[in-house]
Amino acid sequence: MPSEEAGGTSRAVERVTQRSIYTPVSANAANRFPPVIVAIAVVAALYFARDIFVPLALALLLTFALSPLVTRLHRSGVPKGVAVLSVVTTAFLVIFIFVSIVASQLTVLAQNLPSYQYNIETKIRTIKDAQSGNSIFDRGARMFKRFSEEIGRSDEVERFESDNRAATKPDPARQPPQNVAPPAPLPPLRGTDPNKPVPVEIRNPPPDPLSLLQTFAGPLIQPLATIGIVIVVVIFMLMRREDLRDRFIKLVGASDIHRTTTALHDAGKRVGQYLLMQLIINISFGVPIGIGLWFIGIPNPMLWGMLAIVLRFVPYIGPIIAAAFPLILSLAVDPGWMTLFWTAALFIVLELISNNIMEPLLYGSKTGLSPVAILMAAIVWTWIWGPIGLILSTPLTVCLVVLGRHVPKFEFLDVLLGNEPVLLPPQQLYQRLLSGDPDEATEKAEEYLQSATVMDYYASVAIPALLLAEHDRGRGVLDEPRRNRVAQSMILLVENLSEYHDVEDEEVKEAEAEAKGKKAGADEKKSKIEKSKTIVSAGGRGDLDDAAAVVLGDILERKDFDIRDISHDELEAVNIGKLDLSNVSTICISYLNTSSVAHARYLVRRIRRRNARIQIVIGFWAENADDIDGEKIVGSTRNCFFVSSIEAMIQQVCE
Repeated sequence: MPSEEAGGTSRAVERVTQRSIYTPVSANAANRFPPVIVAIAVVAALYFARDIFVPLALALLLTFALSPLVTRLHRSGVPKGVAVLSVVTTAFLVIFIFVSIVASQLTVLAQNLPSYQYNIETKIRTIKDAQSGNSIFDRGARMFKRFSEEIGRSDEVERFESDNRAATKPDPARQPPQNVAPPAPLPPLRGTDPNKPVPVEIRNPPPDPLSLLQTFAGPLIQPLATIGIVIVVVIFMLMRREDLRDRFIKLVGASDIHRTTTALHDAGKRVGQYLLMQLIINISFGVPIGIGLWFIGIPNPMLWGMLAIVLRFVPYIGPIIAAAFPLILSLAVDPGWMTLFWTAALFIVLELISNNIMEPLLYGSKTGLSPVAILMAAIVWTWIWGPIGLILSTPLTVCLVVLGRHVPKFEFLDVLLGNEPVLLPPQQLYQRLLSGDPDEATEKAEEYLQSATVMDYYASVAIPALLLAEHDRGRGVLDEPRRNRVAQSMILLVENLSEYHDVEDEEVKEAEAEAKGKKAGADEKKSKIEKSKTIVSAGGRGDLDDAAAVVLGDILERKDFDIRDISHDELEAVNIGKLDLSNVSTICISYLNTSSVAHARYLVRRIRRRNARIQIVIGFWAENADDIDGEKIVGSTRNCFFVSSIEAMIQQVCE
């Protein structure tokens, strides 16, 4: 039965999002500081006070990473102080061993670099020869050219040599007599000039122990001080974690403790999961890198594997930097080019495996950051804090996004940095319709239809988008040219989707075809007569109503009805007499504006005077259409109905 089919799709047609499509305007927005000024002040504070904030940020991230281990030890019966000290000591001991191994490997590499000088110079000469035209073909051409020049001037060379020998033959008349001794050489001049400068050599006294200590230990004071501050702050945060949590809740969101607690829990879970999963992925990337470089023959493979583990924490450019050093070293250790090829292939293959297999498998859920936000965060944090900021950019930005997602006053952070769409599908469609771009709107619609039906898209996206346009028209911000553009773009969108059919609809049609084949001939003939009648879908009052009528017509046409779309102008008093209503069983009229009740009542009377037997169905598609009193429109008119949803319209037409 058609009614059963319409009822089966009711849930899909009436699915709506819980968020309102209308953007609310805050009443006290004028009393707040502009977000731009707040952002500039925060960035300036982070930049000029980076010596303070960098240790605090490192300590905060380490606290997120070590907090689960401390909690497990404490729940297993270990005193909290012992659990904190043991976890912190173990973590920093592992970091110290890692840094020591890297430093020793760098020392060995520095000692072996002079032995690679010959291969490096050979590669440089090869590249210069290729750039300056000294290839084998160029050198052969120059050789033949020189041969031809030599053959052409061989006679001139021989004549020049004979004349040269004659000219250089000694003349006996000019030779000195043999019995006269040559004059004795003059003694050298002595330095008797008083103005001649006297060489002076300056010798510094040997440095004392204090100077040596200042020279070698001076550059290490600031890093050691930073490490000490980080250790102390991490221990303090782990010991006083609950107290710090309560103070943060009081400072940020004491009026909504549930929301703030959820934000803290979400931030800790996301950052901790990110750091742990990223460490596992980096280890699964760095260990094969070290083993592969050892097989290829790159010196110090352990160093490059460990650097790959660390540098892969840096978004985007970290793997590139990790691969650059082994690639450069492969040019030095091998006179040929195969080592360079195998090294590049190793990094490319492992990077593809990590990005396409390991990360989706281990991350499970994303960090909540958009790719553009990750790139911009890396640039901004690097500018503020240098290399440390580049490493900390992703986890710090995750904390900001979580804060903006759960705390209303920081919602702009989620809008700027989050990966969730900030515009609902109806708002996205309305924006594309305003721009007059039905092609991109069709692309978005096809993406939506991958997980929904066409009727679901029309009811949940297309009609609400037209309601947004009607809302702007009522506010006086949508002029007539743009209103016409929205309506025409929606009509083109419906035409683009007219050839799209849901898989479920095709299956239903096949089932109906089989069922109809089993029916009696009389019922089949009756059904053909009913289907042959035409249904008119018309707009009620304006161009936007006409677009809504086209949407409704496409929905009914997918139910195998013969549909004819007409505009609201054809129902005006001066034009309705020209309207051909022969063989029309039903006329469906669409309204978007709930204030058009009186217009709909007069239109019903006008149609009824034109045709007394035709079925009239008036549909209002606004969100508050259920509040409309349909009796004011229909009254005592026979065969006239009022509906406030597309589902009800389909059911009424199919009866």
